[in-house]
Formats: sequence, C-alpha cells, structure tokens
Amino acid sequence: MAGRETGGHVLFQTLDNKAECRGVYANGKILQILPFSNDLTKTWKYTRHFKGQEIECANLYCNGKSLDEVCPEHLKEDWEKITKKMKAFLLSFATAKISLNDFCFYDMIPEKFLLEYCHLKNEICDHVFTTHEKPKNYELLYELSRVIEEIGARELNIDEKALRNQLTTIEARNFFKRIQDTENAPLYNIFGTKTGRLTTKRESFPILTMNRKFRKILKPNNDWFLELDFNAAELRTVLALLNVKQPEEDIHAWNMKNVFGGENISRKEAKRKIFAWLYNPNATHRTANMIYDRDLVKEKYFDGSAVHTVFDRVIDCDDYRAVNYIIQSTTSDLMLQQMVKIHNILRESNSHIAFCMHDSIVIDFSDLDRNLVSEIVEIFRRTIFGDFKVNITAGKNYGSMRKLNV
Repeated sequence: MAGRETGGHVLFQTLDNKAECRGVYANGKILQILPFSNDLTKTWKYTRHFKGQEIECANLYCNGKSLDEVCPEHLKEDWEKITKKMKAFLLSFATAKISLNDFCFYDMIPEKFLLEYCHLKNEICDHVFTTHEKPKNYELLYELSRVIEEIGARELNIDEKALRNQLTTIEARNFFKRIQDTENAPLYNIFGTKTGRLTTKRESFPILTMNRKFRKILKPNNDWFLELDFNAAELRTVLALLNVKQPEEDIHAWNMKNVFGGENISRKEAKRKIFAWLYNPNATHRTANMIYDRDLVKEKYFDGSAVHTVFDRVIDCDDYRAVNYIIQSTTSDLMLQQMVKIHNILRESNSHIAFCMHDSIVIDFSDLDRNLVSEIVEIFRRTIFGDFKVNITAGKNYGSMRKLNV
C-alpha cells in the first residue's frame, strides 16, 4: 500500500518546504490537507509544516544518513531511476532559470512521476522504521531539527555596504563573492560531525566560518542582537562531569590562581595552556589533572571503543580522541539543549534566534521584548549540571557587540 497505513499511523511525505505550499503525499494520493490530520505520523524528515505535531522522522532513526544510503537492495534499481529523473527535472528548471522559490515544486512536475517518487520514498522510510531502533536521544534531535528549520526559514539582514571599504583585500573579495552565491540564511546540519557539533550546508550563509572582521555586515531585523555564551564552557563541562562545584568567577582567571599560581602568567596564556594540556593526552600537568581529572572522565564515559555521553550519544573512537569527544560532544549538546529552551520561550514574541555559533546563541531582539531579557539569561544559565556562568553581549550589528550586565 502506497501510504503504508498501520494501526492508524500513516507514512506521508510533504512535497515542498515553503509555508504556502501545503501538499502532502499519503495513501497513494496527492492531498492538500495541511495542517495535518492526526493519523499522519511518520515521514522522512522534519519540515516547518509540522508545527505543533508529533512526527516520527526516519532520517533521525538512521543518524542523518541519506535516502540513497539507507535504501534497501530490492528498491535500489527503482530508486536510482527515479532520482535520476528528479535530477533531470531540477536541471531543466535551472537551465530555464526558473526559481523554485517562486513556485510550489509539486505544481511543476507530472503528478504520475511525483506519485512514483513519493511511493518509493515511503517504502524506504518504512524500511528504516522497521530495521532501526529509535535513538535514545531522539527527542533532542527532533527538537533541534525543529529549531534549525525555523532559524533557516528567516533571512539574515546582510548589510553588504559595510564590507565595501574592505574590498581592497583578496580575502574580503572572496568572502563577498561567496555570500553572493549562498542563501541569506543559516542552514544548519545536525549530523555534520561525529560529536554533534553543528555544521552548515553548502548553500548556507557561512555563519560558522565567517572571519570576525566581516561580522559587522550582519544586522538585526529587529532592534539589536543579544548574544549568550557560557564562560569557558568546555572546562565547566569537565567539572560538571566530575561533580565538582563550578567557580563563580571567570574560569581562566580562576585557573591563573589555582592551576598556574606559581607561573606568573596572563589570562590569555592560562587559557592557551589549559586547553593545550586538556586535549593532548600526552601532556602532563599535575595540578591541572588534580582539578580537571581527564583520566576519571575517560573512565566514566569511554568503554574502550566508544564514548557514551550523558546526552545518549554513542561515538566510536580510539583512546587518543576519547577525552576530546566526551568534552566537545557534551558541551555542544548542552548548548544546543539551552538553545531549544530559549527558542521555545521566544515562540510567541517578536524576537527570535537569528543564528548560533559553536559556543553561543545570537538573538535578534525586539525592544518590545526587553522584559524577557533577564528570564532568557536565567534559563540559559540553568543547565542540567547546575548554573553555568554566562557571558552576555549586545550590539546593533554582530561586529560591534559589547558586554551587557543583566
């Protein structure tokens, strides 16, 4: 059966991700039934149409693998033929200079082809749900899918004029050219790394790799940016995993006194030295290891062949990389979990998360929501490990952020 209905649960596929394109394939038919009926519960991937719905997404069951990768052998030949036709359609649109942003995709291709394509897509999804166990961290993956989809649906306010006085350099010209060829939005991939740290898709605005000197081209669509990040997040994660109380002050200043007290070094040098030691298993420092006990962290979360984090990630790795993966993955998921909480708080407000970096979130803030600032900071501060010290900055563009006391 094309819809693959089982016990009131129907496999379906949305046909276009644009808000105004409300077509769905289910039970062998193309339907205009968004918002969803309650029996449409399983599909391939999250889209923005799912707001308020509890949907099972097959791509989350298979850790972000592609349809090609999870297609069962008995469907491979048919799937290869149909995807080849799909690529031909897309190439013809590009050749004719037809923008898919201006039309609903399913209105531009023959219905017979679309039915065959979606039928096979449903069959692949059914295979995934049958052969893969639901991940223990499914809820976090689903919530992240929802948040990054909504972030990617909003265009950034890019002020290209702010870059023009730098175009005398090759670096600036290359960056300017690159952003001409990308979407004006951050399009994240939650499966781009083994540890769960976000990457961006090829067509995304290069938010994660943009040089700091070009940040001023990003301006809020509302009134100002508010950025939140944890003070020395990875070091605080280590202490949390060891059940050690967090220093209330800047942790690098704390390390100057408590780890490198006899060395008379600057904060910058203390920061460099602690991370050089932390991520090099061959490095030794007696006091550092007494406080940030790498061996105990590895003993608790590494089984000899894989890391098992408190966020239910299982990451295959060797002994050399174990501590690195434990800390970076746990820290990343902690920050992303906090981002989901902030996103939910802002859902009914004028403000929204503009983008996130590896260790921070940046909110496009409206003056109408000023009463929410303290609440947002407090929510971000309160983690599953207890309170973390939060750095808060604000500015009229991303290149001129200044410390904010809340």
